[in-house]
Amino acid sequence: MNIALTLLALIVAWRLLCLRYQRAHIALLGRHLADLQLERHMETLTEGYTRAIHEKEASRQLQVLDTFAQTERSVAAQSRTLADTLQKEDALATRMGTLPFCVPYIERWLPASTRDFRALLHVHAAGLRYVVDNEGRWDPKDRAYHLSAELYLFQHSCHWFCKSRAVADARLALRHQVQHQKVLESVSSVTRAAYQKWLQDDER
Repeated sequence: MNIALTLLALIVAWRLLCLRYQRAHIALLGRHLADLQLERHMETLTEGYTRAIHEKEASRQLQVLDTFAQTERSVAAQSRTLADTLQKEDALATRMGTLPFCVPYIERWLPASTRDFRALLHVHAAGLRYVVDNEGRWDPKDRAYHLSAELYLFQHSCHWFCKSRAVADARLALRHQVQHQKVLESVSSVTRAAYQKWLQDDER
């Protein structure tokens, strides 16, 4: 009985510590998003692209996609602003664990299992700009497909930083019915290469 109570107490304490740790990450990111319209613009694009795909006529699809040009430019610009402003934060405060589950304060005692969220935001900002400017020379539908993947991966990274990698995977599957690996395969090759380098790089 005492063993069971001790285990329960440890589980509760661990969970409370996780919540405290996650709230700090959420608050940090929230402060930087507060003056931006990035989340609203991303929602507009993800919903809009889905609507365009379901248009039966190709001409109507292109017409719908054209209406999002300004929002796309705003997303690219504001993602860069977010990356730049977060760069001013303390390095320890922006570390994120690579393990699937949340390990509170892992950056303090197991830094090799963490990566810099600030660097990841720069990867996303560069990737979004690359696709918005259509440097891959895609047709409008393919460009929208790649940009949707860029947005999904960006959202995944934010959820990962705020919660955990497993939670980010689950939210991606629940909200967009797609797996993380498929999204990574669907972003531009520029983003994919930089993302994989960031994930593999354990230099401090």
